[in-house]
Amino acid sequence: MIKPRTAPGVLELLPLDQIAFQGMLDTIRRCYERFGFLPVETPVMELSEVLLTKTGGETERQVYFLQSTGALAQATPGSLPELALRFDLTVPLARYVAEHEHRLSFPFRRYQIQRVYRGERAQRGRFREFYQCDIDVIGKDGLSVRFDAELPAVIHAVFSELDVGRFTIWLNNRKLMRGLLEGLGVADPERQTLILREVDKLDKRGPAAVRDTLTGAEFGLAPAQADRLLALVQTRSSGHEDALAKLDALGQGSESFNQGVAELREVLELVRAFGVPEDCYALNLSIARGLDYYTGTVFETTLDDHPEIGSVCSGGRYDNLAGNYTRSHLPGVGVSIGATRLFWQLREAGLIGTATSSVEVMVALLDEARLPACLKLAAQLRAAGINTETQLEPRRLGRQLQYADRAGIRFVAMLGEDEEARGVVTVRDMRKQEQFEVARGELARTLRVELEQARAMHEVQRG
Repeated sequence: MIKPRTAPGVLELLPLDQIAFQGMLDTIRRCYERFGFLPVETPVMELSEVLLTKTGGETERQVYFLQSTGALAQATPGSLPELALRFDLTVPLARYVAEHEHRLSFPFRRYQIQRVYRGERAQRGRFREFYQCDIDVIGKDGLSVRFDAELPAVIHAVFSELDVGRFTIWLNNRKLMRGLLEGLGVADPERQTLILREVDKLDKRGPAAVRDTLTGAEFGLAPAQADRLLALVQTRSSGHEDALAKLDALGQGSESFNQGVAELREVLELVRAFGVPEDCYALNLSIARGLDYYTGTVFETTLDDHPEIGSVCSGGRYDNLAGNYTRSHLPGVGVSIGATRLFWQLREAGLIGTATSSVEVMVALLDEARLPACLKLAAQLRAAGINTETQLEPRRLGRQLQYADRAGIRFVAMLGEDEEARGVVTVRDMRKQEQFEVARGELARTLRVELEQARAMHEVQRG
C-alpha cells in the first residue's frame, strides 16, 4: 500500500480554499482586462535551447528538464534534454512574440495566468509549482517610458480590489543603478550585475551584511566605495514631491545615470497622472531585481502592514530579451504576481478566508418517487443562472441538510409530495437557519433576490 502524499513544494487545496484562490485569479484577470490587456497561453514545456538563452540569477540552476524514456535511452552523454518546463512566463513570451510578430499588433499588450516550475529548495511558503499572473507590453523598434508608468496603475487596481490592506509600489531604475556604479569606478557589466543582485537583498539582509559581502574578495569594493553605494541605495521617499526632491538631490553623473534619473522622474509624474494615490508609490533605490534582462524601470510591491511577506508583485523594463530569437528590436515592460505564494501568505496572515461554496442551491431528494420532479426543478434553477446541485439518492433529510451545511451551500430546496400537490417549494436558508415556502414558479426569482442581496452586503462590508 503506497501512502498518498503530494510532492514537496506544491500547493493542493480543499474545494472551498480552491474557490477562494480561483476568486483571487478572477480578480486579477478582471483588472488586467480592464486596462486593455489580451489573454495568451504558452506551452508548459519549451525547447531547452529556447528557454535557456538568457536567464540570469539562480534560475538556470532551478530548471526542470523533461525526457521521455525513449529519448533518454538515445541521449548523448552530457547533452541537455530537448525539453524543459518554463521557469517564468517572460522568456516564453519573448519567444512567442518573436515567432508571431508579423501577426501581432504593436504595442502588444498581453496578460498570462499560468503555472511555472522552479527547482526551489522545498520549504514553508516556497513552491516548485506555482501560478504567475503576468502583464507585459511589447513594442516594435521602441517603447515609450509612458508604458512603464501605466503598470503601477494596474498594480494599484489589482491590490485595491483584492482588499489586502495598505500597500506600496516601490520604483527604481537599473540605468540609474549602473550609473551609480560607474561613478564608483565599477565599469565591468558582469561585476555590476553581481553587485546589483547583492544590493537587491538589502531589505532582507540589512546594510551591515550587504557591506561585508560587497567588501569581500568576491566583489572587491573598497570600504569607501561600499559606504558611498549603501548611502545612496538606502534612499526612500514619502510622497510625490519628496520623491522628486530626492532625485534632484542625486545630482548629475554618467549618461546612464542621468537617463535613469530622467526616466524615473517621468514615470513618477505619469503614475500620479494615472490616478495612483501618492501614498501608494515611492522610490526605493535598492531595488534591482535578480534577473539580468531588466534594463530600466523596476518595480516591487509590498504590503505596508506585513513587510515580512516580502514582494507580492514585481517586474520591470527589458530592452532586448527577444533579441535571442529575432533580429527585430522588441523592447518590453511587465510585472508579475506570484499568485500561489501570495495566496498562501495572505491566508497565513489571516488576510483571506475560506470562500463560500460556488453551489448556491441544493435540491434535496425526499423519496425515490420525487426524482423526476426534483431533476426538473434543478434544471429550472440552472436555466435561471443559479448554480444547483441535486441529491440523486434519497436519504434522511437531516443527513442531507448536514451535507449542505458542511459543503457551504446556503439554500436547500425541498419538494415533497405535499409541496408538489400545492405547487410550492420549501426552502431552508442554512445561513440564517430559517425556512420558508415559495410558489414553484417564483422560486428562481426569489432565490436570485436573496443571493444578490447577499453579494451587495458583502461588497458593502468590503468597502
